[in-house]
Amino acid sequence: MTQLNTPYPSTAYLTGFLRSRGVEAVQEDLALALVLKLLSSTGLKSVFEQIEVNPNSSPVVSKFCEQFDKYYATIDRVIAFLQGRDPTLAHRINSRMFLPEGARFDALDVYEDEDDGDSLGWAFGSLGVQDRARHYATLYLSDLADVLREAVDPRFEFVRYAESLAASQPTFDPLAEALSAPMNLVDRTLQDLTLAAITRHQPNLVLVSVPFPGNVYAAFRIAQTIKSQDSGMITVLGGGFVNTELREMTEPRVFDYFDYITLDDGEKPLLALLEHLRGERPREQLVRTFVRGNEATTNCLGVVHYVNHPEPDVPFAEVGTPIWDGLPIDHYLSTLDMLNPMHRLWSDGRWNKLTVAHGCYWKKCSFCDVTLDYIGRYDGVAASTLVDRIETIIQETGQTGFHFVDEAAPPKALKAMAQELLRRNVTVSWWGNIRFEKSFTPELCELLAESGCIAISGGLEVASDRLLKLMKKGVSVDQVARVTQAFTDVGILVHAYLMYGFPTQTVQDTVDALEYVRQLFEEGCIQSGFFHRFTCTVHSPVGKNPEEYGIQLVPLPAISFAKNDIDFIDPTGVNHESLGLGLNKALYNFMHGVGLDADIRSWFEDNVPRSKVRRDFIARALCDQ
Repeated sequence: MTQLNTPYPSTAYLTGFLRSRGVEAVQEDLALALVLKLLSSTGLKSVFEQIEVNPNSSPVVSKFCEQFDKYYATIDRVIAFLQGRDPTLAHRINSRMFLPEGARFDALDVYEDEDDGDSLGWAFGSLGVQDRARHYATLYLSDLADVLREAVDPRFEFVRYAESLAASQPTFDPLAEALSAPMNLVDRTLQDLTLAAITRHQPNLVLVSVPFPGNVYAAFRIAQTIKSQDSGMITVLGGGFVNTELREMTEPRVFDYFDYITLDDGEKPLLALLEHLRGERPREQLVRTFVRGNEATTNCLGVVHYVNHPEPDVPFAEVGTPIWDGLPIDHYLSTLDMLNPMHRLWSDGRWNKLTVAHGCYWKKCSFCDVTLDYIGRYDGVAASTLVDRIETIIQETGQTGFHFVDEAAPPKALKAMAQELLRRNVTVSWWGNIRFEKSFTPELCELLAESGCIAISGGLEVASDRLLKLMKKGVSVDQVARVTQAFTDVGILVHAYLMYGFPTQTVQDTVDALEYVRQLFEEGCIQSGFFHRFTCTVHSPVGKNPEEYGIQLVPLPAISFAKNDIDFIDPTGVNHESLGLGLNKALYNFMHGVGLDADIRSWFEDNVPRSKVRRDFIARALCDQ
């Protein structure tokens, strides 16, 4: 599962492309179908019946059973509300008398203490009826997710389902063991949905896209179900997880579930595979495809082969327009789990996901997987073509909201797109990720706002000029201040991606970085942010050349399955976990305008040095522009 509020775009892109090449292709979102089946009156009844057969003493489960009648009576209405089909229910939800409340609602007591009894009034204001109700309804769903985790499957998550079975997992053994275990209620539900989809469409080729580790277990369960029903039906695995973590896979058992595994953009590998299946192309001319050998072709039964006949990729201008046909766009759930304003965009509302260009035009950041195709191969498209795609999608979906999912949208391309949108008088609301580079002048920011830009996010990472240089970000702290102010001045929400634990980052670096962040909030340059712990990956410049960053990599075990994250030894010896608690606590308060006058050291439990950053550094940088 990925997001509950909007479809992941990979299947829409491939469906549009395949149909443009005359291939009969249909798509299904079994992740959404699974959630809607479990979170229904019949689904909860099945959970309750299982608990009766296998009693569970967990406080979470006990409270669910005590309040089951209320859950059973409210779940279908809450889902309809989150789908936008029953908005007046918000008033009953906000009464705090309608929904049963589990442990996830305990946090509301903190809000009440902070706001003199007006729960969440500080976050939503007196008129935020729908917002408040969506947040309560999301807590309600989170309570039910806890019940599923305690009573049905301890790996259950809405977003990161059983990801430990796949993420950087060196061997297939944990996943194989899980797949051989008796099916639980979630597994059986997914099995039923898979069989229904196969019966409905009668395919001869099934493509399964797995963008994240939390999608892998269910993807293999889907393939397992298909193979048990019809062993001759061909299954293919692809997606972001495969492109990142399975590039060196040698595990033959994977092919008990999937006949082929493709890397990177799927268009060219799928065209080659379709030709092969029609007898028009030999297997040795497949493109970026893993296969398992057989006696007839290799005399190496059970050996995994990577076949990559050199052929140019399909240009980005020719991949076509994503098609949403088959995805029930009115059934996705607009949740509101975090009060961070940028994270709200991620989970609330249905956005048409689109890319401005293929890859990253910068592709230098040392922490990023710049050696992989989805970042390293930059390929743009004319603004007219991009806006053609936008208009086609609006016509199909009736939705004018767009999330551009580029690693970093190019400023020149955004400028051209904005001008074309305005020239055609196309009304959209859009947001996406950028680099805080000097090309984003106040004039360009104003143009982007006029074209419909409502928010942008960008990597400030470790707010330290020394570390930004080491990261090869190509920006400085004072430059970030000026760019973010330019966006804020025209009413565009600014979210900063922040990082801690980068190689050679000292405690002093961390304290100074937080002081820069404090000042950016104080001056109104950014309104949202999130601290991520740095992770070294084998595909990044840090992972490729650790000596350049002053660290030593920890040797990996023998790997036959997934390979991505890699531990390292940093000579600074800093306890970044401890510092991370203080960073996130500070950031949470800064976003709500709290504690901006406090000494930066007060956010950390341990003693830390005084910041060496002038307390008016950002203000001076803004005056000097």
